Order: sequence, then C-alpha cells, then structure tokens
Amino acid sequence: MPQALVIHSARDLRIEDTPHEALGENQLRVHMRAGGICGSDLHYFQHGGFGTVRVKQPMVLGHEVSGVVAEVGAAVRSIQAGTRISISPSRPCGHCAYCQKGQHNHCLNMRFYGSAMPWPHIQGAFRQELIIEAWQAHAVADNVSDAEAAMAEPLSVALHSVRRAGDLLGKRVLVTGCGPIGALIVIAARRAGAAEVVATDVTDQTLARVRQVGADHTVNVATHPDGLDGYKADKGYFDVLIEASGNAQALRAGFDVLKPRGIIVQVGTGGEISIPLNVLVAKEFDLRGSFRFHEEFALAVELMNKGLVDVKPLISHSLPYTQFEEAFALAADRHQSMKVQLTFA
Repeated sequence: MPQALVIHSARDLRIEDTPHEALGENQLRVHMRAGGICGSDLHYFQHGGFGTVRVKQPMVLGHEVSGVVAEVGAAVRSIQAGTRISISPSRPCGHCAYCQKGQHNHCLNMRFYGSAMPWPHIQGAFRQELIIEAWQAHAVADNVSDAEAAMAEPLSVALHSVRRAGDLLGKRVLVTGCGPIGALIVIAARRAGAAEVVATDVTDQTLARVRQVGADHTVNVATHPDGLDGYKADKGYFDVLIEASGNAQALRAGFDVLKPRGIIVQVGTGGEISIPLNVLVAKEFDLRGSFRFHEEFALAVELMNKGLVDVKPLISHSLPYTQFEEAFALAADRHQSMKVQLTFA
C-alpha cells in the first residue's frame, strides 16, 4: 500500500499506509516525486495548527508537489501516462459567486490540499501516490527537475502578490521577509520589470540566496537595524512595498521608506498588528492583501519551462520522506535552510 505523512497533533507526524484509490474517468493516478515543506506544514507539525485553525482529525500534510502520471482515466485526452507534472493544490468549486467572478482563490467551497480549515479536513499530497483531477496537472519540460516542479505553488503565490501590486515596470520595490515566498517575490518582481529590488531579512544565508536570484541590495535588519535609513529622505524612495514576513516591525519600517501614493502588498500573515494610520493617510498609501493564487499556477510552470525564472538557488535540502523528522527540523532553522523538500520516488 502507498504511504503518506499524516499529522495527528503537534509533534505527532507519522508514516501511514493509505488505501489504493479507484481512478475516475477524468482523473490521473500520480506517483509523487517531490514535495516542499511550507510554513503551514511547519505550523501543523510544531503547534498542531495556527491561529484558530487546529488539527482535529488525522490529516495528510503537503501541497507543494510534483510527480509523474502513472495512469490516466478513460475520458482523459489531454495528458499521457509517463508525463512529469507539477500539481496545482488549489481546487475551487467553479460554481460559487466568487468562482463565477473569476476570483477562484476566494472560492466558498475551496478544497486546498493539506488544510485543516474546513471540516472534514482536506487531505494533503505528501504521499507516494495521489489521485488528482486531470485539470490539476501541468506538464513540465525536460529541463525542469522534479524539485523545481514542486516550486510552482510557492512561485504562484509570489506571482499573485506581484500582480496585486500592479505595474512594476521601472519601479523601485522593497521586499521585506525573504523566506521562500519573499525570495520568489524578488524573482517575480524582477521578471515583471522592476528597475530596482531591495530585500530585507534577519539571516545572512537567506539574503545571500536572495542576491543570487536578483536582489540589487539586501539588508540584514537584525544586525543593521538602521540599514534602511538611507531610503527615508524626501518622504521615501520605494514605489512598492511587498511585505512577506508578517512582522509588524517590518511593515512599520516600510512605511518610512515608501513614497507618497506608494503601494503596500501584504503577503505574510502574523495575526493582529497595529499600523500607523496617520502615516497611511498622510502619505496616501494603498494597502492591499494578497491571498494564494489561481491562474498564476499555469504561468509559474510556463516560466520555468521556458527557462525565464530560476528557482534552483532556493532549494536548499532534499531528503527522503522517511527522514521527515530531520527535514522538518531543517525547515524550522532559517539559519541553515531556505526550501526543504521531501522526495517520494
């Protein structure tokens, strides 16, 4: 029987057998290859959830995944067995009011892999075998590795945040918080035509990788808390702030270096934080949220297939799923790792 990584409660992650599921006529049977450990996976493992979201039943983790098609349903014509794919974990219903408006990321009946938000929980994709809908599969080119293919999901999040920022051609962009999502935002902003990208974080190894993928300048705000002071003159330097840390201090620091009528895109989540409304009003900022993605997934795969983006420098570790304890420990240590992936082949 195929195996999966199943979370029962905080620090209680187990390898368990899963049933060999029947294949529907419009579905694919996929042998999984790679899966990236996301921040939400870490929260489930370390704390049994995040905020009010709690693991209340055994749940397979994982949503950043790639694999190879092992079997196709009788009605599938779009893809063949043996095709290597990246798998979109986002499965909107297609029928609710938000889906009908093209806002699929706000679907009222979303089924997103490895999520304890709904009840029953939505089972995830950290497993050896997975049945998916054919439309979730995006073929990857020979030049794209299984590890890179599993980066399509976080790259989609980054692409959506850049889209929320609007036109970046010739703009100066500040990215605060450069874990995997922030680093991918640097890549996406550069691809969107940003003239200058400055990035901040609290670890040197993270910032070194960010420079590899296109940041013009980086600031370690832990060792150089005044590192952005030079950008404060004349009411600010940057046109756009994309905040990926969820840290109140990072957001507040961005207010000081953003030009009047600048755009703030908030991607990181950190619970309730306060913001200086007087500054937001006086400098006429636009504050925008950015949540997940939809059509950006196909774009993420296309950009990788065409060699227009390079995510390889962000993949720091790859371990067999049987070594999940070591992998999750590495993923939690930002001084050692960027993106830690599990392999299932």
